[in-house]
Amino acid sequence: MPYLFNTPQQRKSMFETIGVSGTDAFFEQIPDALKLNRPLDLPAPLTEIELEEEISTKAAKNSNLSSHTCFMGGGAYDHFIPAVVDEVVSRGEFYTAYTPYQAEASQGSLQAFFEFQTMICQLTGMDVSNASMYEGGTAVSEAAFMAMRQTRRHEKVVILGSVHPEYRHVLETFLSNLQGELVVVETPEGTADLDLVSSAIDDKTACLIVQQPNFFGCLEDVEELCKIAHENGALAVVSVDPMSLGMLKRPAEYGADIVVAEGQSLGIPLQYGGPYLGILACRQEFMRKMPGRLIGQTVDRNGKRCFVLNLQAREQHIRREKATSNICTNQGLLALRATVFMAAMGPNGMREAAELCFHKSHYAAEKMTSIDGIELMFDRPFFKEFAIRFDATKSDILEKLHDSGFQVGPQIGPGACFEGLENVVGVPGCLISVTEKRTRTQIDNLVTAFQSN
Repeated sequence: MPYLFNTPQQRKSMFETIGVSGTDAFFEQIPDALKLNRPLDLPAPLTEIELEEEISTKAAKNSNLSSHTCFMGGGAYDHFIPAVVDEVVSRGEFYTAYTPYQAEASQGSLQAFFEFQTMICQLTGMDVSNASMYEGGTAVSEAAFMAMRQTRRHEKVVILGSVHPEYRHVLETFLSNLQGELVVVETPEGTADLDLVSSAIDDKTACLIVQQPNFFGCLEDVEELCKIAHENGALAVVSVDPMSLGMLKRPAEYGADIVVAEGQSLGIPLQYGGPYLGILACRQEFMRKMPGRLIGQTVDRNGKRCFVLNLQAREQHIRREKATSNICTNQGLLALRATVFMAAMGPNGMREAAELCFHKSHYAAEKMTSIDGIELMFDRPFFKEFAIRFDATKSDILEKLHDSGFQVGPQIGPGACFEGLENVVGVPGCLISVTEKRTRTQIDNLVTAFQSN
C-alpha cells in the first residue's frame, strides 16, 4: 500500500486547526513518567540489499519445524489439511475480502457463511449456528454472557477446572469488572466429581461450562453434567473439539444448550498461534440472544435464492450498547477454510480421521506407559490426547525431546501452564496429542526418544 508522509505545511495546518504550536506542545498532555527519556539507539540505516541479507540471516536461525514431529496439544493440533482448502481460500474474491458493510451485495461470501452454519449444525446437532466468532476462548465467554441474558441470572457462572486454562482466564477477564462470580470446580482426578458440581450450582447460576474432551484429553460424563445444570435452571455450555464429533456423541444428543469450539482443527494450520476460529451454536429458542452474524436464506423479488443477514437488531451497528455482543464481524476467511475442509472430508472422512486419532493415541499411550517411570496422569477414557507424569529425573525431558526432533507438550505440573495440580501431581508431566497424521514409526520413535532420555 503506497504511503506518503505529511508535508511540513500539512502538519502546520493540522496543528493550527487543533490550536497547538507544534509537536512538543501536542504531546505535553502525556505525563513525563510515561515518556521515553533515553536515546532509541537504533542501528545505522541499511540499503535494501543489506536489509534482505540481515533478515535472511535472522530467519535462518529459526527452528525448522518441518524437521520436528508434532505431538503437541493443549488446544492447537497438527491435523491433515486437504490441498483443496488452500486452493479455494487463496482465490482473490475470498482472500482479499474484508467485512462487507453492504453484506447482501456479497452473495458469494454470505453463501459460504450459510454453508458454514449448516455444517456446524450438522456436526453438533444444534439448531442454529452463527457465522463464527473470534476464537475458542472468547467463544466460551460469549456463551456465558448469552446464558446470563437467557436465564436473567447475572450473579454466577460455574466452570470445571478441566476446561482449558486460557479459556478460563479469558472469562475471568471478561467478568473482572462485573458483578458475576466465576466459580471453578477443581478436577484433580482429571474429570469432574458430580457431587462437587451439584453443590456448586444453585438457583443463581446462569450456566455450567464443560469441555469435552477436556484439557487433559479425558472424556467427561457430559450427559450427567448437563442434567445437573438443567435441574437448577442453568444452561449447559459445552466446549468441544470439532474433530471428536466424527466419533463421539453430538452435544445436542446429551443435552447441551450452547456449543462452542476452537475451530483450528478444521483446516486451519498452526501458524504461530493464530488467527484461529471461534464456533458458537445453540438451540432454536436461544437464537435471539446469540452474538455475532447470522446468515439466512430467502428469495429475491425475482424468486431466486439469495442470502441475507438475519436478526440484525441483535448487533451493535443497530442497537449499540444494547447489542448481544460488541463483536461486529466474524472470522470470515477462517470460517471459509473450515467450510471447505468439512465439505472435502464429508461425514465419512470426519469419522475416519476421528477414529484414527483415537486408535493411534491409545497405541501411543500403551507404548509410553511401558517405559519405567512414566504413567498416565489420569485413569480416564480419552480421545486423541492424554496426560503423562514422569519422575523428577526426567524434568528436562521436553527440552531433550525437542533437540531430538519431537515437539511434545504443553507441560503440566509445578511451575507449568496449568494451575491447581501442584499438590496432586507432585512430579512433572505433559500432554501428548496424536492426530491422524502421526504414523506408527513416528510414535515408536517418540517412545525410543523417551527411553533414551
